[in-house]
Amino acid sequence: MKPPLGYEKAKPDEVCKLKRSIYGLRQASRQWNKELSKFLISVNFQQSKQDYSLFTRTQNSEFTVVLVYVDDILVTGTSVSQIEELKGLLDTAFTIKDLGQLSYFLGIEVHRNTDGIFLSQRKYIKDILTDAGMEDCVAAPAPLSCGLKLSTDTGELLDEPDTYRRLVGRLLYLGITRPDLSYSVQHLSQFFHSPRVPHLRAALHVLKYLKGTIDEGIWYSAQSKAQLSAYSDADWSSCQFSSRSLTSAAKQQHSISNNTTALGKQHH
Repeated sequence: MKPPLGYEKAKPDEVCKLKRSIYGLRQASRQWNKELSKFLISVNFQQSKQDYSLFTRTQNSEFTVVLVYVDDILVTGTSVSQIEELKGLLDTAFTIKDLGQLSYFLGIEVHRNTDGIFLSQRKYIKDILTDAGMEDCVAAPAPLSCGLKLSTDTGELLDEPDTYRRLVGRLLYLGITRPDLSYSVQHLSQFFHSPRVPHLRAALHVLKYLKGTIDEGIWYSAQSKAQLSAYSDADWSSCQFSSRSLTSAAKQQHSISNNTTALGKQHH
């Protein structure tokens, strides 16, 4: 690490040796990401402008992808030899531990065979059900009840609104492998600012749906081609706030001050 301001014994070209883990230091994650990004760019990887944790490289008609989460690194690509070469370079530069084939990462379970890859969040769903005390609930056939109408001013305000925000935040993360939850969860997220009892009741109904569909996920066939598809649905005046048609979009935040899945969580 660089000598702190006011420390005059160090020469201009000297650094300090840190005798502890980098975790917990204010600038640790930024400095680590800076060094890792610098290294990957030096071996011809390009950093994504949409997701700064994603790096890609096309070399000799082969495609390699690196995904970074703090000090966990996922490497995949079309060439096994290039993947092995990259792992060797990473080990030389930083001394890494190779954990082999990916099976679990950030709540996502990965199952693979010669036919393709299956992604699910079964354990993550079980944790949500357990935390909500609904591991033995009766399964529901749909995420939301048919004909449900939620509003911003109907029902009593929740005494602990962060409980609702944290639950819906965890459901939002499930959207990675469960696109069938997209509409219901985005609808529930509209009431973050002032959640009420009917909103929490609807969120718990989503958990009942998850109880009966806990094993579902996304299947990527080895024979499928990358192809973008779009779908639309018609509904008459489903939005009570404007009575207009609905469209959705997403934009990555430049910074996040608080994780929605951690709201209301206390550490003792």
